[in-house]
Amino acid sequence: MGLGCNAAGVVGCRIVDSPRERLIAVLTNSLIPCNGRFPTLIALLALFCAGGGLAAGAALAGLVVLGVAGTLLVSRLLSATLLRGEPSAFTMELPPYRRPRPGQIVVRSLLDRTIFVLGRAAAVAAPAGLLIWLCANWTPGGLSLFARCAGALDGLGGLLGMDGVILTAFLLSCPANELFLPLLLMGYLSTGVLAEPEDLTALGQLLTGSGWTGLTAVCVLLFTLFHWPCATTCLTVWRETGKLRWAAASAVIPTLLGGLLCLVVASAARLLGLA
Repeated sequence: MGLGCNAAGVVGCRIVDSPRERLIAVLTNSLIPCNGRFPTLIALLALFCAGGGLAAGAALAGLVVLGVAGTLLVSRLLSATLLRGEPSAFTMELPPYRRPRPGQIVVRSLLDRTIFVLGRAAAVAAPAGLLIWLCANWTPGGLSLFARCAGALDGLGGLLGMDGVILTAFLLSCPANELFLPLLLMGYLSTGVLAEPEDLTALGQLLTGSGWTGLTAVCVLLFTLFHWPCATTCLTVWRETGKLRWAAASAVIPTLLGGLLCLVVASAARLLGLA
């Protein structure tokens, strides 16, 4: 379910009977790329993956497999450290087969899933929109908050194979992962509004003109795959577990993994003279 929406995937973890294993599933759900991250992955692979559409498709499949491998690895580490315990057997009892009731299906799915997730998203969207507008349009000292944040993060971004604008776009896209590319363009173009790319060619020219290399693209792909989940997912984790620390852990775990991978890749590329 996390491939569609990590928030819905967290809610779907209710089916796991063991509290310990349910918590592990909740904490690792965001290691699977959701629909909000696929547009960024697909666009960057189409631009920077040599070999055409077939190679880009294979690379995308490889990233999904990497997400699954990360989920299994982190789940194993949590089971052996913070969340040790006896493994349980999974048994699903199938109810008696009955003729579907369309009305009941629609009502229960709307109340239990759709409205729940949309309510969380709406609670995040309004303040997030105001924050993004302020960052782009409030210019104390003649420099926008976005530009100041990007400048402050340039050192860390360079260490991870990226730059300050990229990290700022990741931070401000916390309400919804779909915002990353529009925020990235807003930062590079220095506009006060979110910008959509006209086409992939124009996007590629803008990125390469802004200093992107193959290494930058690889690190952005890795960090897109492994970084904090959207705010709606974090709120859902908080509600499902009842504890703020587990919501924080669900954001810290993938971010540490993504940051470590980017650091290793960027450092290796520099040592080999590829960057």
